[in-house]
Amino acid sequence: MIEVFAAIVGASIGVVGISASGFNKRNSESREAVIRLTAGVESIASKLEEVHLDMKQDRKEIYARLNDHEVRIAQLEGRVKR
Repeated sequence: MIEVFAAIVGASIGVVGISASGFNKRNSESREAVIRLTAGVESIASKLEEVHLDMKQDRKEIYARLNDHEVRIAQLEGRVKR
């Protein structure tokens, strides 16, 4: 009877040990995956910020050109009406 009990306890300890090592491995893999994903998201965020700044600069240039053209058109219209 004691041998059976000892065998059950030994098997239980073995199963718990294997489960714990598997849990640690999954936890480590999950941590590494989160780190990789975080780095990817940060990279995308920095690229989006660059694109946003480029778009703002382009918008400023376009509006400046449109303003210049508007002034020129107004001058031409003034000359034609006279």
